[in-house]
Amino acid sequence: QVQLVESGGGLVQAGGSLRLSCAASGSIFRMNVMAWYRQAPGKQRELVAAISSGGSTNYVESVKGRFTISRDNAKNTVSLQMNSLKSENTAVYYCHAETTDYWGQGTQVTVSS
Repeated sequence: QVQLVESGGGLVQAGGSLRLSCAASGSIFRMNVMAWYRQAPGKQRELVAAISSGGSTNYVESVKGRFTISRDNAKNTVSLQMNSLKSENTAVYYCHAETTDYWGQGTQVTVSS
C-alpha cells in the first residue's frame, strides 16, 4: 500500500517561510503527478501546486512567485517551499499523488499576522 507522509508544517509569522516535504512509499511515485492541496477552515480543499514526473509545474495564481514545488524522483519525495507567507495561507496542507489518487494525512500550517 502506498503511503504519503507529510512533514514540515508549523507556526510562522507573516512574511516568514516554511518548507513542506512529502515522502512516498512504493514505486508508483515516479509515474505520478504530485501535488499539494490545502484546506482552510470552512473552505473547500484547493490545489496549490503540482509537478509532473518530468518536472513541469503549475501553481494557483495566489502563490505564484512565493511558493515553489519540487520533486526528487530518486528519493521519492516532493517538497513545497513557501516564502513570504500570509495569514490567508493558514490551512492544512495535503500531499496528493494525482495519477493514483492517494492522499497524505495533512500537515497544519499556521501563519500569524
